[in-house]
Formats: sequence, structure tokens, C-alpha cells
Amino acid sequence: MTDNLFRRLGQLYADMEQEYGLVAGQTGLTCSGCPENCCTSYFQHHTHVEWAYLWEGLGNLPDQRLREIRGKAGEYVHAAQEMLARQGLPDVMCPLNADGLCTLYAHRMMICRLHGVPNRFTLPNGQAKTFLGCFRCQELLAGKEKTPVLERTDFYRRLAALEMEYIRGLPYRPARVRLTLAEMIRIGPPEFNDPAMSCATR
Repeated sequence: MTDNLFRRLGQLYADMEQEYGLVAGQTGLTCSGCPENCCTSYFQHHTHVEWAYLWEGLGNLPDQRLREIRGKAGEYVHAAQEMLARQGLPDVMCPLNADGLCTLYAHRMMICRLHGVPNRFTLPNGQAKTFLGCFRCQELLAGKEKTPVLERTDFYRRLAALEMEYIRGLPYRPARVRLTLAEMIRIGPPEFNDPAMSCATR
């Protein structure tokens, strides 16, 4: 079952990237030469299926590299907690970033793939959410009356369906997910989100 879910998640990611590429092309947005790095953005993730897919990628790394990444993940969590305690928004480099590039580019999370261009989505209650794009994109679109927008709603619906299917296949009812990527790495694969095990692993 997991192989089929991961195949479909991979297709969803490919569809996202195609749509992202179209909108980025229309805005003229590229990351080349950008003075900032999106990998320092503070994102929390909410799906077990993406968490499991992330760990599929991590599991393919050499043991030494995985230990290094888990060490960086621990440092990230500690630094982020300190910044949050000071009422600040964490600004820490993602533990998967190596020399400016993502170690697990093919396994990166949904939000990592959609950040940058203007986008919007509609919640199940009908409420619309809009993101204007990163600072560089906003500069490119400044003064333009009509701007391209990436519609995220269908992507979220498809991801939600995969998440429900993944959870139905688990032998336990998992705790809800609201974790940074670093926390997902530090905790381990999502089976450690089993409430019976989580207290022993955090």
C-alpha cells in the first residue's frame, strides 16, 4: 500500500511543480542570485504521509550522513525553541540544506515546493487564503494590475485524500501532526507519532 501511496504522492508533487513552473515563468521569478534563502523559513507540516515519504528518502542516505542530519535537526529544534520563547519567529537553516541545496530535493514537503509565487487556496469552510509571494516575487509584480496566481486548493484536496488513506492503513490512531521538518527528523519515522511511543522518543 505504501509504495502505491508514495507513487501517487510523487505524481502530486510533479503536478505541483509543473503548475509552479508556469506561474514562476509568467512572473519571471527565479531563485538564482537571491540574497535570501527560503530554507530558513519557519514552516510546520501537518501530514503523516509526507512525513513517511520524507523518511523514505532519509532511509536511503548513508548512515553517517543521516547521523549528521539528525544532529543538525536537534540543533535546529533547540534554536527554534529559544527564538519562540523570546516571541520571535525562528530564522534557522533547515537541517537538510547543504551548501545552499536540499539534500532530499525529490522528497521535500509540499510547502517547500509552493513557496515563492503568488498562490491561494480555499478551506473546506469556504474561507479563501491568499499568499502574495516571496519578497522577490512581489518586487517583480509591483505596479501590475493583473498577476498570475497558483491555485493550491486541488493540491490540498489530493494530499488530504492521500493522508486519510495512509492513516486508515495504520494499526493505531496517530497523534495530530504540527511539526517542523527538523522535528520530524529528530523524532524518527511517523510510526513514532504513535501516542504509545511518542513520550519515549521526544
